[in-house]
Amino acid sequence: MNAWFALLKRDVMLASRLGGGGFVGVIFFLSLVVLAPFALGPDLNLLARVGPALLWIAALLATLIGLDRLFQADEEDGSLDLMRMGDMPMLLVVLAKGIAHWLTTGLPLTLAAPILGLLLAIEPKVLGVVMLSLVMGTPALTFIGAVGAALTVSVRRGGLLLAVIVMPMMIPVMIFGVATASAAASDMMDFITPLTVLAGLSLGSVVVASGVAAMALSEVS
Repeated sequence: MNAWFALLKRDVMLASRLGGGGFVGVIFFLSLVVLAPFALGPDLNLLARVGPALLWIAALLATLIGLDRLFQADEEDGSLDLMRMGDMPMLLVVLAKGIAHWLTTGLPLTLAAPILGLLLAIEPKVLGVVMLSLVMGTPALTFIGAVGAALTVSVRRGGLLLAVIVMPMMIPVMIFGVATASAAASDMMDFITPLTVLAGLSLGSVVVASGVAAMALSEVS
């Protein structure tokens, strides 16, 4: 466990540095959401309707940034070979690196969502549900992306290929994330059901996607 926590701390520190994947993802998220009102115009009703979807789209795209380097940097400097030969199972390696990516990308996006939601004229009650849906759903985006990162670990500049692989698998997460916010905006609908499905998708992704990514990394020589 000491080695696992050391790997987690190492990846968090690397991603948190200026120019790291987490920093770039957060800046991209902020830029996209800030520019949206200028593109859509001053119609507050329109902004309120499309605001949750914009936040989710921005979160998805920001998560993709830097995912291609999740394992590739370690592959290039030989660290991944040492991890394969070490005592720690590759499943735990993927979990550590996935959690580090979420802590430096998904969590900051979630914390920034309430402030940016005000720019999109999202009602406070809906904004709270959007933030909760991001907490529940962004881990799924990270670990689904880890599968693509593992499959493209030996491909130089494989960011586009990674996006093509993982984006279809991220569509259910997007659907239930936006459905949760839409249900909260309608007093006649219960947002607990789509939120529960969203949490299930994240838990399933952590288990299944981590195993698939670990097997893919073990097969790469």
